[in-house]
Amino acid sequence: MVLFTAFARRLRLTLGLACLLALGACGFHLKGATPLPFHSIYTNINLDTSFGARLQRTIQANSPDTRFARERSQADVYLHQISVRQNLRQLSIDAEGRVEEYELNLDFTFQLLDKAGHVLLAPTTLHSTRELPYNDRIVQAKESEITRTFRDMRDSLIDQILRRISAPEVQEAYRDAADRPIVSVPDGGAQPDEEVNPIDRPSNINGMPY
Repeated sequence: MVLFTAFARRLRLTLGLACLLALGACGFHLKGATPLPFHSIYTNINLDTSFGARLQRTIQANSPDTRFARERSQADVYLHQISVRQNLRQLSIDAEGRVEEYELNLDFTFQLLDKAGHVLLAPTTLHSTRELPYNDRIVQAKESEITRTFRDMRDSLIDQILRRISAPEVQEAYRDAADRPIVSVPDGGAQPDEEVNPIDRPSNINGMPY
C-alpha cells in the first residue's frame, strides 16, 4: 500500500511537470487575446504605479516580443490614456440617515495610435461598477476596503485593455494604417499628472478617501 501511494504521488508529479512543459512550449496567452502585431509601445500611463506596472507585465506576458518604450518617438504605437474617473455614489440609506451601501464607479477612456498618429482604436471607455456595504461605526476599515475595491476594479480593466488592443480589427488597422484618420494628441510624458488622472491616487468625496 505504501509503495502504491508513493508511486501514485510520483505519477501525479510527473504529469504535472509534463503539463507545465507543454504550456511553456506552446506559449501561454490570456484567453481572448492574441500576441500584438507591433514590437514596441509607448503610453502616458505611469508605469511606476501599481496599475501601470501590472499593465506592462500583462501585455509582455501575452506578447513577449512587445517592449515598452520610454519615448513616443521610439515606439510603433501609442496607448493614450485620455481620462480616468472614479467616484462613489450613495446607494442606500437607513432610517437614521446613515449610508448603508455605496456604489463604486470607474471609467477608463483610452485610444491606440500608430507612430504617425493614425487611429488604430478610436477612443474607448471601459466601465466598472461595484456595490459595497458601508458601516460608519468602522470607518477606517471600510475606507481601506473601498480603496482595495477600487484597486481591484482598476486591475480588472487591464485584461479588457489587452483584449481591445489585440483584437483582429486593431491588427488589421495596424497593417492598413495609412488608410486610417490621423489625430494629434500630446505625449503626456512618461509620468502623467496624477491629479488629472488619479487612477492610482485616491480622491475625497464627502471627506472620505476612496
